Amino acid sequence: MKSTFTTLLLLCCGISFAQITKVDSTRKLKDVVIQGYYNTQPLLRSVSAVTLLDSNQLKNQQNSSLVSSFNTITGVRMEERSPGSYRLSLRGSLLRSPFGIRNIKIYIDELPLTDAGGNTYLNALDPTAIQSAEVYKGPEANIFGANTGGAVLIRSAGLDQTKIEASLTAGSYGLFHQTANIERSFKNYSFSIVEGYQRSDGYRQNSGMERKYLQTSHRWNYNNKGSLKLFAFYSDLSYKTPGGLTLTQMQQDPKAARPATPTLPGAVTQQAGIYNQTTFAGITNTYQLSENFKHVVSIFTTYTDFKNPFITNYEKRYESTLGLRTFLEYIHSKENLKVNAQLGIESAGTKTQVRNFNNNAGEATAMQASDWLKANQDFAFLRLNFDIGQKLLIELASSINFFNYKYESIFPIPVAKQKRTFSEQWMPKLAASYLLNTSLSLRASISKGYSPPTIAEVRSSDNNINNNLQAEMGWNYEAGLRFNSRNNRFYANANVFQFGLRDAIVRRLNANDTEFFINAGGTRQKGIELETSFWIIKNEESFLTGIQLRSSYSYSHFRFSDFQNGNTDFTGNKLTGVPANVIVSNLLFESKIGVYLFAQHNYASMIPLNDANTAFADKYHLVELKAGIRDLKMGKTKIEFFAGINNLLNEKYSLGNDLNAVGNRYYNPAAGLNFYSGLAVKL
Repeated sequence: MKSTFTTLLLLCCGISFAQITKVDSTRKLKDVVIQGYYNTQPLLRSVSAVTLLDSNQLKNQQNSSLVSSFNTITGVRMEERSPGSYRLSLRGSLLRSPFGIRNIKIYIDELPLTDAGGNTYLNALDPTAIQSAEVYKGPEANIFGANTGGAVLIRSAGLDQTKIEASLTAGSYGLFHQTANIERSFKNYSFSIVEGYQRSDGYRQNSGMERKYLQTSHRWNYNNKGSLKLFAFYSDLSYKTPGGLTLTQMQQDPKAARPATPTLPGAVTQQAGIYNQTTFAGITNTYQLSENFKHVVSIFTTYTDFKNPFITNYEKRYESTLGLRTFLEYIHSKENLKVNAQLGIESAGTKTQVRNFNNNAGEATAMQASDWLKANQDFAFLRLNFDIGQKLLIELASSINFFNYKYESIFPIPVAKQKRTFSEQWMPKLAASYLLNTSLSLRASISKGYSPPTIAEVRSSDNNINNNLQAEMGWNYEAGLRFNSRNNRFYANANVFQFGLRDAIVRRLNANDTEFFINAGGTRQKGIELETSFWIIKNEESFLTGIQLRSSYSYSHFRFSDFQNGNTDFTGNKLTGVPANVIVSNLLFESKIGVYLFAQHNYASMIPLNDANTAFADKYHLVELKAGIRDLKMGKTKIEFFAGINNLLNEKYSLGNDLNAVGNRYYNPAAGLNFYSGLAVKL
């Protein structure tokens, strides 16, 4: 509570300081603009709860992981149980995600990275391949399809410059990260190629990772009205999974992998891990039909070869996706009215062949089960934006969603092809923002979210196809205030929301640690989100060119409602895996000679580890530092040297807990005090 009060005080002081501090330069900073899905507008006027992670913010963080960057956003929690093992939630818990990302729709360069089965391999991307990300919190099923958590729009390497860049980073526990990026822009054609290699031994036993990554983008403006863009990547990712420990085991040896029990071998013996080879490609054609009409069409495909040796079995999965997204945009402007409308469809199908074998020390032996599934995800959407007098912005949007899956069991008991179809669902959204003056806006929205079970939940590691799972859905109500000073030096945002989720999908474990999923009644999620950004000094003419303070605070009052499991009633309990209070603050110093210092503090309160609320992870404080010097010139070459420290306070904590774990094996201990350093070269 003390930490919460301190942050609120900092936020209030920041507002006062912004009002009384003299401007040291009359030069106005650039407006913060979000691109949305072909719908650019100032952040101040957005009707959504959206936060932008731009390239300047990303470059101040360690470039070998996205965790610290995403965790600066209010209402967002990103975890990494071992290097490469991402989990991500937006205003929710990770009850559906033992690993991977579900219940969120993610796009990269206008192409859906989320497959039709509801899964997203965000960890396949090299962090340096991401130029920026817009994070939309709360249901955005109206234009992005099935989700109840929100959407993330990722922008990859740019196509508007000519440059060559390379970087090397090395650090504790065998960290090595190498990247290279080539961009070239011609009159009508531009391209970029991004290459990355990363490895780490990991902090714990059986937690090493390795990723080879290659990405390319090409854009051809074939005439003054049309352009064609190709985006593709190949990722070869592998990482070991050390498994959860009990509290006693963690206290005795936090570096240990999950040990053997009298009935089950340990993670080291079984060589538990993930092996993921993913190829993704998409092509987008944009054509300006007339002054008022534009047409966009994208075709995308993915293939994944996925292997998961685990304690109890060895899973092999082969997934292929083919999809299309297209829409027609209409723009019409009058003196006091601007209308923007988008009408479109998105359709995708994902085929999955999954086979499970006995795991004999990392080798697949006798087959346990073999199944074939195909998920089909289709939706049509309409979004209308009315900008009245450049003050009132109204958004009316809705989609109609269709989902079905087919399945066929091959072994051990053959089952002929079956089909399960979910009823179609309308996902409306009504939102508005109003400029009270040139610096202050008020917004409010009502939206409905919808998320059917993913294929990984329908056919989980217990090797059964669960046809009893229902789609989760709910209504979200929220309101917010945004303030942006006239010189763009101070920004503040406040959101309050209430989300009622029905038929929430949660994970359960059998006695042998195989998983299955159930619908857990519902949840009541109420929250407050505050964020500020303040350039205390911003003057390119002085030696100290900039001092920037950022701070964010999330309060989550999340509770189960109508949740009974067997004879146990969890109604009213805190939602598993969600800390009530999270505070993240960072401070940046920049100088005229290129020297910079970046410091960040992350506080999370106690986290419930099971639905019964009988076990909690302790609160923790994480402090990170990064310092370096940019733009050292050697002829036409610019060089950057940097070094950083993670977990400066040497906190003992778990960055990614196994929720509702059998045998109370909740904890995945994270590294203590560790270091990294590197250099980057730009031609």
